[in-house]
Amino acid sequence: MIFDKVLNLSDGVEIPQLAFGTWKIPDNEASAAVENALAIGYRHIDTAQAYHNEGGVGEGIRKSGVKREQIFVNSKVEAEIKDYANAKKSIDETLLRMKLDYLDMMIIHNPQPWIEVNQSDDRHFEGNLEAWRALEEAMKAGKLRAIGVSSFQPEDLNNLIANSDVKPMVNQILCHIGATPKPLIDFCQQNGIVVESFSPVAHGEALNNEVIKKMAAKYQVSVAQLCIRYDWQLNTVVLPKSTNPVHMKENSELNFVINDEDMKTLEAVKSFDYGSSSHFPVFGGKREK
Repeated sequence: MIFDKVLNLSDGVEIPQLAFGTWKIPDNEASAAVENALAIGYRHIDTAQAYHNEGGVGEGIRKSGVKREQIFVNSKVEAEIKDYANAKKSIDETLLRMKLDYLDMMIIHNPQPWIEVNQSDDRHFEGNLEAWRALEEAMKAGKLRAIGVSSFQPEDLNNLIANSDVKPMVNQILCHIGATPKPLIDFCQQNGIVVESFSPVAHGEALNNEVIKKMAAKYQVSVAQLCIRYDWQLNTVVLPKSTNPVHMKENSELNFVINDEDMKTLEAVKSFDYGSSSHFPVFGGKREK
């Protein structure tokens, strides 16, 4: 069953390959969404301090009736936090907000504060090492089972690998048809870092791409299913998001295989406009200073 498929992190922790993403789900809706996802069979829930829905996500986990140890829960330290003291404080605050004794994983949300993304060459090497030290300490204390990063490039990863006791266990990156950073994926996988793919459906914009629509029709699946399966076959953890239980279930129905030739065709799809989501830094936008 698709929900039983796991990848192994470098410390032996198993991470379910299909996750339920909660970006842009309001706190007052997150509990029901998480409950529905867990009822359908999802066992990996992804949130972040920046999503402002950790409380609702935690409530959904507690109300679901699923044993805590059967759920892999991940959150993220705010991208703006680049010092040890505030990173440490934020980890404890996340646990309090979620009313959980531990998280399965916590990651640094971005190597740069969002206000600098696509606008600055400063990679905040020292600040990321400080935040990383807080994550390492929390893991040793039993508050976290695994630690990782998001949107880190090879130079960012090398900084942590060279200067820390624990190397990142995951790197959560933008990866979808039309935006497949193969060199970064290869770098991570060659260094024993599991890749997670966020926005597998390009925040919905893949639904409008004719090449993708035609390929989905060939396999008699939805565009979303094709996009999720594409990331799956790159051996990445995939994080689709939906608040609609019908779509949640559909997103987990991935029992088909995209052949090698079609994978190459999809990998060659040109990047496309993210439409109304273009202002988000992860999609190339710039925050106003």
